[in-house]
Amino acid sequence: MATPQHRINSGFGYRSTAAEVLEGLDLTGRLAIVTGGYSGLGLETTRALAGAGADVVVPARRPEHAREVLAGVDRARVDELDLGDLDSVHAFAQRTLEAGRGVDILINNAAIMACPETRVGPGWEAQFATNHLGHFALANRLWPLLADGGARVVALTSTGHKISAIRFDDLQFEHDYDKWQAYGQAKSANSLFAVHLDALGRRAGVRAFAVHPGGIFTPLQRHLTREEMQASGWISDDGTPDERFKTPEQGASTSTWAATNPKLDGMGGVYCENCDIAEPTAVGSPTARIEGVDAHAIDPDIAARLWTVSAQLTGVDAFAAA
Repeated sequence: MATPQHRINSGFGYRSTAAEVLEGLDLTGRLAIVTGGYSGLGLETTRALAGAGADVVVPARRPEHAREVLAGVDRARVDELDLGDLDSVHAFAQRTLEAGRGVDILINNAAIMACPETRVGPGWEAQFATNHLGHFALANRLWPLLADGGARVVALTSTGHKISAIRFDDLQFEHDYDKWQAYGQAKSANSLFAVHLDALGRRAGVRAFAVHPGGIFTPLQRHLTREEMQASGWISDDGTPDERFKTPEQGASTSTWAATNPKLDGMGGVYCENCDIAEPTAVGSPTARIEGVDAHAIDPDIAARLWTVSAQLTGVDAFAAA
């Protein structure tokens, strides 16, 4: 059954932290996979889940660095994964499948943002490839373990989805590359992935959620200049962050909430923000750019179309024979 795109009054909010939303929950015996779980939001997500008793696998493009960062986090284990390389995705998934343990939580956290034009794999635009296609292939490769665990899958999107819908006529920005338009398309893709995975997976007990974590300063901004961030109003002339920005601990709260909270049992396929299901964007309102979810990012028909295209591009679809 489809879940309404409306708040459920979770009891948490804008400034809640990951530790707070997990308070009282015992995740002992559960297995979580957090891509990019050694930096920024991902690191706080890993710490919070492990602190609540979960075993956490952290796939990392720089595994040695990840091991150094996570050296003091019990129950966290690092493996190698480059989301921009489908062979690497396949290898990681194969190792995980051979281990044979059901996956209870998959958080697609790793991302790049507003990077210079970069091509990976067979010439794919890097943001669409890394943020969406790599995670798409990963979830499909891991499907037997997700179904075995009755998993929750969380795809990190953002209000960046409001910048661009899916450009089906030029997915890879072969013409007129714009770093923000490309980021916007990738974030729309993340949300639509959750919508359609939920539709396909709910019969197996797998539910998926799209999550906007909020504005947070992390290494995600590595490609932005100080001047760009000042022009966007993210920081003042003296470098002080805008008061709307969250701490990494607060930014990790909505993904950990969506991955674990019992109030969401039987729900899925929705876009979440501030530790609750978001409302649809109030078009034309002063907050339309920073709150709510635009219709194109949760449209089931667009989600199904993107799934088909993604399966064709990656050569992976766990539901092809279903």
